[in-house]
Amino acid sequence: MITFFRRLRHSILSEGKTVRYLKYALGEIVLVVIGILIALQINNWNERRIQHEKEKEIITSVKNDLKQDRAFIQFTIEVIEPKIEAYSTLNRDLFDLYQNDRKSLDSIFKIYFSTNRTFYPILGSYQSAVSGNQLTNFRNKKLSQQLIKLYNSTYDRLIDNGQILDERWAFISKKYSHERRTGSFRDMEPEQLSEFLDDLYHHYVQLEWYINQLKLAAVKIDKIIIENKVSIY
Repeated sequence: MITFFRRLRHSILSEGKTVRYLKYALGEIVLVVIGILIALQINNWNERRIQHEKEKEIITSVKNDLKQDRAFIQFTIEVIEPKIEAYSTLNRDLFDLYQNDRKSLDSIFKIYFSTNRTFYPILGSYQSAVSGNQLTNFRNKKLSQQLIKLYNSTYDRLIDNGQILDERWAFISKKYSHERRTGSFRDMEPEQLSEFLDDLYHHYVQLEWYINQLKLAAVKIDKIIIENKVSIY
């Protein structure tokens, strides 16, 4: 094709047909421009297709992470809720139970000190999307903003306060290791029982705030999945 146009151009010039040559040259330029525009359009389409495939892959990975996060949040809530109830009973009835029903007191103590669970989210897929600058290129801007808020705000608060909760748990676990080891209360004076309640309260207030934040995070995860069901699934 190029050889054909070149021969045609030489033929026109050799015949001295300047006007005809100019028309030909203009037509050739137009064809070249059209070819470039078509090539650019194909390239842009291909880049959008690649970006769309990457976005789908990232969303699938994040979805899987969120599903695991949601399950562990629920598990953590189920571990914490009996502790909340146990503290309410201890705060209200500790002195009476200590004097009259040590067996029940020991059982309630075991519930509160049974185990400790704090939630730490899975961050791999989200961090990969951020480091690869993929998140800002999402076509679904609402989903992008929801994920940024969840990971950079809600999750960050949970991580920070989970660390505080772990520290307070370590303190009371060590201080009352005898009770944890034997499963029963040692003999205590009234002021020691009051001190026990104070120590427990210091942990409990953080625990109560923490479980509320976990429930809030669970709602946000469910909302992301429901509102973006087409995009995620």
